[in-house]
Amino acid sequence: MFKLEVDPQQLQQLITEAVEKALERNSFSIFNQPTLFDKKQLMDFLGIGSTKASELLNREDFPVIREFGHPRVPLHTLMIWIDEHTEWVRANAKGYWEHKGSIA
Repeated sequence: MFKLEVDPQQLQQLITEAVEKALERNSFSIFNQPTLFDKKQLMDFLGIGSTKASELLNREDFPVIREFGHPRVPLHTLMIWIDEHTEWVRANAKGYWEHKGSIA
């Protein structure tokens, strides 16, 4: 039988270092995003071109604020809109939005 003894502090240090490296490699975080996207930021965030961004910004059901001169899209409502318009969610999570009160 194989027996391994590990110093808890050394193990914690190894875990911390591994997590920090993983976070560095995957630096994308929803928390690093602006609260309001302009058209260019929306394009970058969604990985879409200008034509598709314009189509979205002109949809009646798309969460756009036009009070600031140029269209802005609130990140929070964009994420809700994405969830509400994801085919898998509609097909597999019936009643989800009623249960959650339409808030992600």
